[in-house]
Amino acid sequence: MPDFTYEKEAAAAGYLHICGVDEAGRGPLAGPVCAAAVILPADCGIEGLNDSKKLTEKKREALYDPIREAAVAYGIAFASVEEIETFNILQATFLAMERAVAQLEPAADFALIDGNRLPAGLPIPARTLVKGDALSASVAAASILAKVTRDRYMLEQAAAYPQYGFEKHKGYGTKAHVEAIKAFGPCPIHRPSFLKKILGA
Repeated sequence: MPDFTYEKEAAAAGYLHICGVDEAGRGPLAGPVCAAAVILPADCGIEGLNDSKKLTEKKREALYDPIREAAVAYGIAFASVEEIETFNILQATFLAMERAVAQLEPAADFALIDGNRLPAGLPIPARTLVKGDALSASVAAASILAKVTRDRYMLEQAAAYPQYGFEKHKGYGTKAHVEAIKAFGPCPIHRPSFLKKILGA
């Protein structure tokens, strides 16, 4: 289970407000990418806190408000489909992460970033953690906020574009989703660069 080992290391180095940062939605064929940044109190105990991918949708939803209530600060931000197409998915993910960190009040002075690459535009020192959402409590909290926020957005889009079944797959490339794209063509929230193989363009 994720714990505060890495947060404590940063605190021992003199940092006060250490945030965990993670994203949701790098892989889907549709919708924006979402990132969250969370500063948790030291040794904050939120029961069931874990990597969002290891939790059911119901459990993630149940943790969403407790995380926000327990957090010293949190930020949640998107990078749009247009930004994904303009900059590529990695740079758009970094943009969402930078926006989430910028929302924190009090501001973070150190960041733990899930993955193996640091966003170039972060104004504070940071370190990467591969599988950080399974290691760090604050990264795990960020992963849940990002995932729930993005899933809720995709549920809203399901009402606008019912033919694609976004409520079921949240934009990921399931067989049913791919078949719907072939049948109906893409909609405004699809990522054109992700559809080239499907559409043969």
